[in-house]
Amino acid sequence: MLELAVVFGGSFTLALSGALMPGPLLTVTIAESAHRGFVAGPLLMVGHAVLELALVVAIILGLGPFLKIPQVMGGIALVGGAILIWMGIQMIRTARNISLNMDGPEGRVSSYPVLTGILASLSNPYWILWWATIGLGYLVAAIKLGVLGVGVFFVGHIAADFLWYSIVSYGISRGKRILKDRAYQHIIRFCGIFLLGFGGWFLLAGRTYLGRCPL
Repeated sequence: MLELAVVFGGSFTLALSGALMPGPLLTVTIAESAHRGFVAGPLLMVGHAVLELALVVAIILGLGPFLKIPQVMGGIALVGGAILIWMGIQMIRTARNISLNMDGPEGRVSSYPVLTGILASLSNPYWILWWATIGLGYLVAAIKLGVLGVGVFFVGHIAADFLWYSIVSYGISRGKRILKDRAYQHIIRFCGIFLLGFGGWFLLAGRTYLGRCPL
């Protein structure tokens, strides 16, 4: 039970760290929320969740045995750890310049917000990089706890996305920001520090995995 709680907490915080960073999905959420109201955020997240669920299932079905090879697990952990540390440093360094005060794109809003959530996610290179390194590394750890571990990992991950984008959508639909830039910047810094710690843990795990490999 404790291991599952750790998986959930880690997955939630890692996902929140990624969700907080401005990108195509945040811009679309702001634009949609201004016209559609609070429901825009959750609807966009449904599309985002469907895409990520499909990706997780594909990884498990096609790459499960491959991911259990110590060399592969070690390599994923090392690359993921390095990326996490780089991202953490960047988040801490750039936090003071990040603002939620951005204008959404003008024009008619989408008639298919769920599909828009999928397309906005796919259009973000950061999302692809995150899943190819950090997400894959954490998923490898969750797989060791079986189907339940993977399920808890996914629920924790998508819960962070739903929480953050629902807050953004609510704030925009109310016509005011309920989260000030300074508070937002402090959250970014906290997540950056968290990523540094997690990155160090991944590097140590990668070294352990590779140490088990026969010469």
